[in-house]
Amino acid sequence: MLRIDLYTEITCPWCFIGQHRLDKVLSERFPGLDVSIQHHPVLLLPDAPARGLHIPDLLQKRYGITDPKTAFARPEAEARASGLELDLSRQPYAYPTHAAHALIEAAGSRGTQHRLAVAFSDAYFLLAKNIADPDVLADIAAGFGFNHDQARSIAASPAQHRRVEEAAARSAAAGVRSVPHFVFGNSIVITGGRSEDEIASAVRSASA
Repeated sequence: MLRIDLYTEITCPWCFIGQHRLDKVLSERFPGLDVSIQHHPVLLLPDAPARGLHIPDLLQKRYGITDPKTAFARPEAEARASGLELDLSRQPYAYPTHAAHALIEAAGSRGTQHRLAVAFSDAYFLLAKNIADPDVLADIAAGFGFNHDQARSIAASPAQHRRVEEAAARSAAAGVRSVPHFVFGNSIVITGGRSEDEIASAVRSASA
């Protein structure tokens, strides 16, 4: 079995694309390869308020970008190149992600971690859901080994949020500086917006 450690932030479009490309590469080029994908949290906006941050305002304040379409053009084009229809204007808010990461971590013991992480990303980017809302998260997680009350309890727990912060600190201490950050077989590391060919090459090298 090939272990793949995946460090991502749910609200990061490049992480969404990278996760999609990883699944596409594994399905199309390595259909017989047995893999275990382990998710680790990265918090890009750890102090985001529960109501979220308005992305156009955030882009203007942080980067001086007055037209969000200019920032969205490249990731949207890269997504289309991999068969993913992504319209970043659909989701106008960046929400805190502690609750979602807490459920992803808890899904590890249920064998549904990667599928749940994908479901949360899809809900955020494609359906414009508020993935900081415990009820929204619980509705999604109910299809991945949780019942609604279990999932909501985890999503709303301050103690679970602290666990996510501690895990994110360990990610940073391990040298994770940009996302997505992939580690294949504990040896091959690639980061950022990598192509399908680059991901496939890393899988091939790590599984050789």
